[in-house]
Amino acid sequence: MQVSTNGITLEVEEYGDPADPALILIRGLGSQLIHWPRELTDGFVGQGFRVIAFDNRDIGKSARCPAPGVDGRAETILSDLAAGRPLTPAYALEDMAADVTGLMDALGIAQAHIFGISMGGAIAQLLAIHHADRLLSATIVMTRAHFTPAPGIEALLGHKQDRAGFIAAAMEGDRAWGSPGFPAPDRYFRDLAGRAYDRGAGAEGVNRQLLATLTSGDRRAALRGVDLPCFVIHGADDTLIPPDSGKEIAALIPGAELEVIPGMGHVITPSLAPLLVGKVSDFIARRGQGGH
Repeated sequence: MQVSTNGITLEVEEYGDPADPALILIRGLGSQLIHWPRELTDGFVGQGFRVIAFDNRDIGKSARCPAPGVDGRAETILSDLAAGRPLTPAYALEDMAADVTGLMDALGIAQAHIFGISMGGAIAQLLAIHHADRLLSATIVMTRAHFTPAPGIEALLGHKQDRAGFIAAAMEGDRAWGSPGFPAPDRYFRDLAGRAYDRGAGAEGVNRQLLATLTSGDRRAALRGVDLPCFVIHGADDTLIPPDSGKEIAALIPGAELEVIPGMGHVITPSLAPLLVGKVSDFIARRGQGGH
């Protein structure tokens, strides 16, 4: 379904009983709600949650958000970086956090648990910093407290390509950044990439998300003031964002719990999902506000 929020429309799917506590899933860069394995969404429903997944702005079936004077082409971004020019985002990561609270308003949700990965984990941090009154808990997964343009950024940029090229590039990323202890067959990743392309995977939208992430600033000082039950999860085998980044976040947030999972990389596969469901549900049962 389409939901209007924060001046744009977002594609949203809900699972479970609307009377159950809400758990909002926030995806990472360039990925869509279909990238959540059903083993994850169904698992959380089985634990008694109303699960809400959505396409972030600029991806999938959600609104595209260009801005005057912002060039989302990969070659322009690389040229700016090489020349040392400041990056100009079309919107801020705080706007993407406001998309989440606006989504909650549209669905009549006063407070929710959130689960954010990678870029979505940075959005989860901003929600915990600026909108803690709307949250019951925050699970912050495979992310950083401060993003900077790092070597290898070319691999994160979206490039205009046909369906076959998109699928090949997506599978290459899954192989490079995947979860070696929780593998999935190539046919799973190939099917998922094809579905993502068909739903809407425009390169410039991905790059605008990346610009928002890279210009989102340093959250480390603000995280010290977070007063909310927070669970930080990171893969011991994450080759995209090393586990030290998760350890840093957990050390900064007062009372945060940390779980570094052997065999987990930067992809949540169907075989990894049940482990995450169990750990997050246990954390919320012990620490989540509002009861469960």
